[in-house]
Amino acid sequence: MGLEFGLQLFSVRDELQKDFIGTLEKLALIGYKNIELFFHGDDLKATIGNLEPAILKQELDRLELKAVSAHIAEEHLEVNNGEKIIGYSKLLGVQSLVIAIAYFKNKEEVLAFSKRLNEFGKLLKTHNLQLYYHNHFHEFQEFDGEYVLDTILKNTNEDLVKVEFDTYWCLRGGIDPLEYLKKLGGRCDLIHQKDLSAEVDTINLFNKVGNDSVLNRESMVNVRNTDDFTEMGQGIMDIPGIIETFRNNPEAKYIFVEQDWTKRSQIESVEISYRYLSKFFSE
Repeated sequence: MGLEFGLQLFSVRDELQKDFIGTLEKLALIGYKNIELFFHGDDLKATIGNLEPAILKQELDRLELKAVSAHIAEEHLEVNNGEKIIGYSKLLGVQSLVIAIAYFKNKEEVLAFSKRLNEFGKLLKTHNLQLYYHNHFHEFQEFDGEYVLDTILKNTNEDLVKVEFDTYWCLRGGIDPLEYLKKLGGRCDLIHQKDLSAEVDTINLFNKVGNDSVLNRESMVNVRNTDDFTEMGQGIMDIPGIIETFRNNPEAKYIFVEQDWTKRSQIESVEISYRYLSKFFSE
C-alpha cells in the first residue's frame, strides 16, 4: 500500500464525548478516511461511545471510515487486560496497537518495560496485530548516556515492537525529527503530526525541566502550554520535509494528525490540518 493519512481521535475527544457518531460524521464530511482510536482505562466501551464494537464497525463502514490503529494504555500490556483489547481490535479491523505513553525513573525501568513490550508484541503477533510505542519528549531523556527511546529500540525485537513516531514531541525533546526519522528507518511506519507555534518560548523542553529530573505525568502537565501547539502548516515545523523523508521509507503506512491541544474548536482544528495535509496526497 502507498502512504496514506488519517486522524487520531484523541484530537476531537471532547466532541466525541458529546456526540460520538455525530463527530465521526463530521470527520467523514471533512474528508478523513482513516482513523486511529484510543482505548483508555478498564471500560473500553466508554472510549467508543458506549457502542458494541460490531455496531461501531457498521457505523464506520457506513461513513467509509477505517479504524486502522488504536492507542492503548500501559496497563493493557498485561496479558489478562490484553485479551479484551485484542477482541475489540479484531472486530473493528484495527491492525496496530500503540502504547500511548509510559514514564521511567531510570534505565532499569526502561529495560523492564522493554521486556514487557516484547512479551505483549509476541502475543499480538499470534493474532496478526502489530505493537508500537508512541513517544513524547521525555523519551529523549538520557540514562547512562543513552536516550530512553534508543534503549527501548535496542532491547526490543524489531519484528515485535515498532515506533509510532511523534515528530512534534521529538522536536520538543531537542532532537531533529527528520534525522531521527531517518535513523528509525523501517522500525517506524506510523507517525503523528501536528505543528509547533512560532510563539513558543523554548523549543527544547529539557531547558525547562532539566535532563536529570524525574519525568512523569505531573511534569508533563506542568510543561504543557496550549499556545505551543498549532495546526499543521500554521507553525514552524518542516512538515514538507518530514513527509518527504517518511515517503522515502518503503515501509511507511500512515501519517496521523494528532492535535493534543488547540485554541480553536476541535473540529475546526482537525479540518485545518486536513486541508493542509491533503495537498500532499492529491493525485
